Amino acid sequence: MTARRVLLTGATGYVGGRLLAELERRSSSVRCFVRRPEALYGRAAPSTEIAVGDALDAPAVARALEGVDAAYYLIHSMGGEDFATRDREAARIFGKAAHEAGVRRIIFLGGLGAGGLSEHLRSRQETGEILRQSGVPVVEFRASIVIGSGSLSFEMIRALVERLPVMICPRWVAVEAQPIAVEDVIAYLAAALDLPAGAERIYEIGGPDRVTYGDLMREYARQRGLKRILIPVPLLTPRLSSLWLGLVTPLYARVGRKLVDSLRNPTVIRDPAALAAFPVKPRGAREAIARALVNEDEAFARTRWSDAISSSGLTERYGGDLVGTRLIDSRKTFVPLPTDAAFAPIRRIGGDAGWYYGNLLWRLRGSLDLLVGGVGLRRGRRRADELSPGDALDFWRVESIEPNRLLRLRAEMKVPGRAWLQFETTPAPGGTEIRQTAIFDASGLFGLAYWYALYPLHRFVFAGMLRGIADRARQFAA
Repeated sequence: MTARRVLLTGATGYVGGRLLAELERRSSSVRCFVRRPEALYGRAAPSTEIAVGDALDAPAVARALEGVDAAYYLIHSMGGEDFATRDREAARIFGKAAHEAGVRRIIFLGGLGAGGLSEHLRSRQETGEILRQSGVPVVEFRASIVIGSGSLSFEMIRALVERLPVMICPRWVAVEAQPIAVEDVIAYLAAALDLPAGAERIYEIGGPDRVTYGDLMREYARQRGLKRILIPVPLLTPRLSSLWLGLVTPLYARVGRKLVDSLRNPTVIRDPAALAAFPVKPRGAREAIARALVNEDEAFARTRWSDAISSSGLTERYGGDLVGTRLIDSRKTFVPLPTDAAFAPIRRIGGDAGWYYGNLLWRLRGSLDLLVGGVGLRRGRRRADELSPGDALDFWRVESIEPNRLLRLRAEMKVPGRAWLQFETTPAPGGTEIRQTAIFDASGLFGLAYWYALYPLHRFVFAGMLRGIADRARQFAA
């Protein structure tokens, strides 16, 4: 069945946002049903229709489903004590409206597991059953752990491994799962549009590897170059385990207990029908983790922080903001000059021109780098007023340069992690905004300690450097 019009719920979520891009790429006629349309501004294609409403608002749901052939149901209430009740009601409203609108197929993403399920997994499977009771044919995918930067399970693994060199591991760390890369989840969801009529059923999806959370932690640590020790302790109850998780990964404290309670259930495939029904060959766990890290690097490489910070609500705080594993320290200034004049000192930075502030400190840092086997500042730069990708620049390397717009440098000095320094110029009323962003991908606790210990000095030097760039731009233009 190739749908004429597709309704996508959950388009602002982790999976939904990625699925939206895939549906638009496939030239499907897409309508998104969202509570906050502003969250899709700049993310949805101009051809994508936006329907505004709440999943518990029956008239809004009915309007969104008008004229729809296939509907993706990616709605899930993880937070709050009554999430299961809200999920049941939302599924009943959606199923009834879909049936009345003549929708030919509902595609739902649920959770894998069997027997003695946690409240969370039980609610996921109950949602699928309620949708089927509507009379609309349902393709239900039941997935194990989804691996991709930004997914709840992957971010939990990342936080634990990055912050704890020695982990006291409760029983759920030894429970088996068949993790699946988020790209493969999206491939299955998109391919469900093309299933022949009558093929609607429950499909269990996962990668080829049966592994434990402990295995995933060790593999993540290996790929990040971290040494980690896991010590199993069977005495931690789900409640104590969730409290521990909340302390170590405070971002997930709100859903920690429900998530940990779900981890006690093995999530392995018992019915491999999906492999025969869909043209998808899921990646193994090792490749899924590697792709998550590579995709994150590529996303960061494309990021213009002048846009990202204004739209994301990142706020300045001690140590900068944490995005994934990266610490972000960004600052900006304004100069009443055109962008080419504002970019001129950025293009000339380093080498004989110096760094516009604290050059003695930069030379000291270069000397210390030489002492520990680094490249130091002795390389300088090849040309005084021209840079190209790949050029050496003191103890940096030019990773990207866009004339009069962006310069991104990757550190080649010895640091416990990876570091970048990015400069951007953006036209503004009456002149140009210059943004300077330091990005540090810390390697374990030592990397974090290095960053936070030197943060006061970094603030001092980077703030002075940005002022120096603005002053030099004015001098060049005078």
